[in-house]
Amino acid sequence: MVWENTSLASIAANPFKYQIKAKIRIMAQNSHINSQLPSDISTAISRTAKPSSEFYSIFSEEEVLGIIHALEVRREIPLKYSYKGRGAKIWDDFYRKYVIPRWYGRSNVEIELLKDNFQYLNGNIKLGKTVNIVDVGAGNSYPVKNFVQRLNKLGKINKYIALDISEQLLIVSRNNFKKWFPSVEFSSSTIDIENTCVPKILFQNQAGIENDDTAKIFLHLGVTIGNHQNRDEVFKNFRESMGKNDLLVFTNETGSNSAWDGKVRGGCKYHVEEIYGWVKSKIGIKSEDCELVRKYDLKTDSIVANIKFCHNYTINFSRMGIDKKIEISEGEEITIWRHHKYEIPKLLQELERSGLQLLHYSTDKYKSHIMVICQVASNYSNPI
Repeated sequence: MVWENTSLASIAANPFKYQIKAKIRIMAQNSHINSQLPSDISTAISRTAKPSSEFYSIFSEEEVLGIIHALEVRREIPLKYSYKGRGAKIWDDFYRKYVIPRWYGRSNVEIELLKDNFQYLNGNIKLGKTVNIVDVGAGNSYPVKNFVQRLNKLGKINKYIALDISEQLLIVSRNNFKKWFPSVEFSSSTIDIENTCVPKILFQNQAGIENDDTAKIFLHLGVTIGNHQNRDEVFKNFRESMGKNDLLVFTNETGSNSAWDGKVRGGCKYHVEEIYGWVKSKIGIKSEDCELVRKYDLKTDSIVANIKFCHNYTINFSRMGIDKKIEISEGEEITIWRHHKYEIPKLLQELERSGLQLLHYSTDKYKSHIMVICQVASNYSNPI
């Protein structure tokens, strides 16, 4: 399909955007056909939601199209979008209040796991060499503070690269990092690791002439891997971003998802409540027209938080040249948060499918969280 007033060159430059536009146009045509059905067959729509002007100021056209596509195809507003705009402050406030270690004894699982694995990671840095720390999903950068501090004292840090989908969180990251480590080179860039690899230009030397061959440690902390809708694609994008001497370090919860006891705690409680309010506000859904449901989802083998609609609803997207209505029936649910715990055999299968090789892993003292260290599989030919 070729769009009016759209060149083939622009389509080739951004195929993802135009693929979604094509799907949405077909869906809109089908929706128009459905609207011509007799009134006794058509579904009466009693509520309409219109995303706020702030919603359209937060998201790019491509991101709005992505949200529409996710709603249409799998009834989901991907969690990654909740970190943009005011969502960045929601996350930072949640982290500061509930996750940062306190003097009176509260510890941070990820900080402790990085501490436990410091010797292994440091031992993989060649003698006399430095590394680039590539923090994907950097957030406010608090989890890496102590880790970077120890490497920096040993003279092992070349530079720190913060990557996140949220421009606002990257500002928080920069402010924090430059306060902690004013002499360490810092760079940042927005990225959606579920849809793209880490840009090679970030690894160029200061002259910008050629790629820096400094080894990299890719970090993906915050048990974020379990929040992705497409984990295989995330792992593949990491693999394509890595060189033969690079490491990927990520964390997640461990255990059986189906054995969830139904008790809400941590992010499933506090962060979800904030996201629920954020989504209602930005999409334009009235509180009395919906409820928050947390449950185990068999299809994705994950714990999810959903908005359940108490009435028939139409979500009307009508800006940026977009004209699309999403119809949601009474009783239907939209996922706004998800988390998948790992059992080791399944984790190994996902890594193998993605061309990654497990080198080392360790768990916290309660065996509730895992830190995984891996590299590009030896039988995989990497173009980098």
